[in-house]
Amino acid sequence: MPPVSSSKAKRDAKRVERENKKLEAGKTVRKLGKSKDGGEEKDEGEIAAENVAAMKLQQDEEGISDRVVTGVLDSLKTSRDIKLSSVSLLFHGKVLIQDSILELNYGRRYGLLGENGCGKSTFLKALAAREFPIPEAIDVYLLDEPAENSDYSALEYVVREAENELKRLEELVEKIIIDEGPESDYLEQLYERMDSLDPDTFETRAAIILVGLGFNKDTIQKKTKDMSGGWKMRVALAKALFVKPTLLLLDDPTAHLDLEACVWLEEYLKRFDRTLVLISHSHDFLNGVCTNMIDMRLQKLTAYGGNYDSYAKTRSELETNQMKQYHKQQEEIAHIKKFIASAGTYANLVRQAKSRQKIIDKMEADGLIQPVVPDRVFSFRFQEVERLPPPVLAFDEISFSYDGNPEHNLYENLNFGVDMDSRIALVGPNGVGKSTLLKIMTGDLTPQGGRVSRHTHVKLGVYSQHSQDQLDLTKCALEFVRERYSHISQDFQYWRGQLGRYGLTGDGQKAQMGTLSEGQRSRVVFALLALEAPNILLLDEPTNGLDIPTIDSLAEAINSFNGGVVVVSHDFRLLDRIAQDIFVVENKTAYRWDGSILEYKNKLAKNVVL
Repeated sequence: MPPVSSSKAKRDAKRVERENKKLEAGKTVRKLGKSKDGGEEKDEGEIAAENVAAMKLQQDEEGISDRVVTGVLDSLKTSRDIKLSSVSLLFHGKVLIQDSILELNYGRRYGLLGENGCGKSTFLKALAAREFPIPEAIDVYLLDEPAENSDYSALEYVVREAENELKRLEELVEKIIIDEGPESDYLEQLYERMDSLDPDTFETRAAIILVGLGFNKDTIQKKTKDMSGGWKMRVALAKALFVKPTLLLLDDPTAHLDLEACVWLEEYLKRFDRTLVLISHSHDFLNGVCTNMIDMRLQKLTAYGGNYDSYAKTRSELETNQMKQYHKQQEEIAHIKKFIASAGTYANLVRQAKSRQKIIDKMEADGLIQPVVPDRVFSFRFQEVERLPPPVLAFDEISFSYDGNPEHNLYENLNFGVDMDSRIALVGPNGVGKSTLLKIMTGDLTPQGGRVSRHTHVKLGVYSQHSQDQLDLTKCALEFVRERYSHISQDFQYWRGQLGRYGLTGDGQKAQMGTLSEGQRSRVVFALLALEAPNILLLDEPTNGLDIPTIDSLAEAINSFNGGVVVVSHDFRLLDRIAQDIFVVENKTAYRWDGSILEYKNKLAKNVVL
């Protein structure tokens, strides 16, 4: 039998013990002291920053992985298919997966599903780190971090990484020939990989991918060190797509993309001919890209054929049949028990009772059919607010540029309005000013021309991609909200209820927020936003990190809210459910789109160039 991939037993035991202590304490065990190189003592701020960085890397203070992993390789080491049995994964002492089978077939595209906090990102990190026994011949790339700060332009960065990959493959071929001889089974795969890179077309192919992801002739030459985090994520994504690893792992790749780039990426990944494992919370994106689904649920990995809609239909049918069988078995057991109870002392009935008891014993020995465990559904709501007469928020002939130069105007003579009944979606490519428009609404930015009119009683609530920056990741959510809103209540039970309403429950409330998933942290931000009771909600990419059931709950909350809503989002399904008015932001203005959001998507898809 192939070896089990696992950390050493003693180190695992110590790590689990240490992490259990961390969880109980609810805070980091690292103390003030001298740095490892004997330098000056670090202050609390420096240590907090190091703690957050380590939590994001899922490492402890010694730099050791916080994950405990087991798995047995059942496929051939020379195969491009991967089959693992006895798959288990623990994180901070919590069981995420146990005794499961993972099968990834070459050329298939898998969507990895699961509720926020179930461990999807942690699972991908363990795969990428080869903590599971992935054959060496299979190259793995995980996209979960932006490109590094460098003096290289976006184009240079992608081409340079491709050159590094080609060099790595050449060195690996040389090593295999020396160690195993020219007849090694690995060489054919490596030669195929090298041929597919084709260095003569590096710049052309890299440019096509970068342009597809939203870069233009100017931004493609911008140094990565001068880019925002969102654009650096696009560079990292371009690198991953360009190198085309045998096993590509993408963790929410659409999070920093506009609708146009999302459509391009969907069309590109439809043609990805290697093995892809994708975490995405976009229903339509999963439908468009995936050939298979993997459901990470109840500490098991369950495989399904087809896209997301096929998964939902198949799972529903299986669960319906399971409940029918469960009820039938329970009725049979109840009938047998009733007969046994009424058998009395008659000899022939006693013999029949014992015989029927054996039927129940056999059922229990074989394992009773269990009832279906439904998904947890959180129906959060934004509280009722004061209704304000129009105009609540109005733009009259607005002109704006960041440097004040009219030649650089993002907007010119823009007229726009928001009232209490508004359900407005702002769409358009990145860089045209959708987020800027929201900042003008809040007053964070002041236009050079025109007038912004706000109702004297309007209260704006803002959710943006940077909202999580307000969270102290070294604290648990319960401690954080109680301290921040101590004037409302000091009662922990009160705050448990507030966080639970938005889907953060149990241990998630007591764990350091740095160890939570992005979706779990988003729930904390929504809970804080609701406490402010705004009249108008301005939501900039509110679905990032949220699982599909929570996105559906967000749509219901928006539709039932009695205030106004303006949304910038790349999630077509959310926009399809909530948007009553769609405004396209481009050419220094915002104009109403007469069709549906899906018609707008189809328009974008027709313009895709691969």
